[in-house]
Amino acid sequence: MAAKKKIRIIAVVLIALALVGTFVARHFWGGRAPRSSITLYGNVDIRQVQLAFNDSERIDKLLVDEGAAVRAGQLVGQLATQRFRDAVARCRADVAEQRQIVARLLAGSRPEEIARARADLAAAEADVRAAQANVENSEALYGRQQALAEKQYVSLQVRDDARRGLLVARADLEAKEKIAAARYQALKLAVVGPRKEDIAAAKAKLQSEMAVLATAQKNLADTQLYAPADGVIQDRLLEPGDMASPQTPVFTLALDNPVWVRAYLPEPELGKVALGMTAWISTDSFPGKRFRGWIGFISPVAEFTPKSVETTQLRSQLVYRVRVYACNPDHRLRLGMPATVDIPLVGNPAHAVPINPCETH
Repeated sequence: MAAKKKIRIIAVVLIALALVGTFVARHFWGGRAPRSSITLYGNVDIRQVQLAFNDSERIDKLLVDEGAAVRAGQLVGQLATQRFRDAVARCRADVAEQRQIVARLLAGSRPEEIARARADLAAAEADVRAAQANVENSEALYGRQQALAEKQYVSLQVRDDARRGLLVARADLEAKEKIAAARYQALKLAVVGPRKEDIAAAKAKLQSEMAVLATAQKNLADTQLYAPADGVIQDRLLEPGDMASPQTPVFTLALDNPVWVRAYLPEPELGKVALGMTAWISTDSFPGKRFRGWIGFISPVAEFTPKSVETTQLRSQLVYRVRVYACNPDHRLRLGMPATVDIPLVGNPAHAVPINPCETH
């Protein structure tokens, strides 16, 4: 009987020791046991774009209202265009005129122009020959009058008139020779064609006119406002008839695909999470619905947990801000919505973050 009692005491002691060991193990090592997931809490964030016209003019029409879903490249607004169309028409006319000037220089002189230049030169040379003959006659006349005047057969007045006639003939010959030289140069230029420097200058001016035309066409294109990406019109800030400018937004566009949940990762969990890991997002608005996401950003700087974040961890604990992206084609996740993020730690390897996430998820 004493032996049985002793065995019972030993069994009770062993059971007590086992219970104490289990308690100690759970107390000291239970928090370090591998976990299957990490749960974070945060809010949905989206990007916003302020859409404005790239020129100043009155708004002619706006094609979307607040809440409208738009696609990338969709026309959403239009300025009055008359002033810009007139500028384009004027620039096109200037370009057309300069093209004709360049074409004329490149074509050179026409055969008719060369023939006319040859005829002008021939006429000028004939005038020179006639002037030379006149000079010769005037010189002979002056010589005779000089001889007669010395013998007093004619008066000095007659001799002086002959001398003046000779001077006039020589001046006329000099003028005719200059005209003939100019006609010769004109013929030479007509045969050779325009100078290459003139052609280069005309081409450069044509390029300048074309650049002005391109600027006018760009200004005309800027009278139309297009959505830069898929999204939802969050605010319509101006109305038709308002004066628009590049500094005045017309719409606020919410880029809600993808969206991300802004959450905060406790410092002890930092080594368990990597970019590209799959995460699951749930919200109170859609009970039982989980949205698939992925870790797209982990802040390199630690901070204290913001008071606005509901978390079970201590407020003074250091955390790292993370973005958990999710595709949102149905626009269910909205700006500011509280969300819970569950990050599986088993069978969830990191992978490269895609450039266009919603095209690959």
